[in-house]
Amino acid sequence: MAYRGNPVRVLVVPGLHGSGPAHWQSWLQAHFKQSVRVEQSDWGQADLVRWAGRIDETLARHPHGRWVAVGHSFGCLALAHHLASRSFDSGIEAALLVAPADPQKFAALPWLAPSPLPVPSVLLGSENDPWMRVDIARGWARAWGAQFINMGEVGHINTESGFGPLPQAKTLVELMIRRIERTRRLERAHPLELKFSV
Repeated sequence: MAYRGNPVRVLVVPGLHGSGPAHWQSWLQAHFKQSVRVEQSDWGQADLVRWAGRIDETLARHPHGRWVAVGHSFGCLALAHHLASRSFDSGIEAALLVAPADPQKFAALPWLAPSPLPVPSVLLGSENDPWMRVDIARGWARAWGAQFINMGEVGHINTESGFGPLPQAKTLVELMIRRIERTRRLERAHPLELKFSV
């Protein structure tokens, strides 16, 4: 889906203990060429600032990249912290947040701003997620300016819950990429081209 330059790539941001080969994030990553996974030095230690720093380090290895970031669980919190606190253009242009963990469970509230994220985002929540109640997930979606999608009673949307493939995530990522590409075309179009494209 490249357009006159760097293609929009997928940045995978797993949660605690990473996302194994059967996890939907691994399934999603396999569908998008040149996707990149954020690797933590300690997958068992939920350190929000350190995890967000690993996102910074990962993106710094791919300068001039343009990304749709896909977080799961605690990875969503690290991604939200990265997006809210960055003082530079890291290249992330949209975010998909799937089953975020409740920041109160990790004493992470002081590092998470309840204010709109600087990129378009979608949050997928679950009615019986043991890591975040659906009303809290909806509240964070509202605070972050994210579109909220209730997936129903699907647990934590992980391997233990039966995911596996997650076609909804793939569809949303594809829509985000297309939107970014379309915006690029409009930004780069000659004024005469714009006259006939809008």
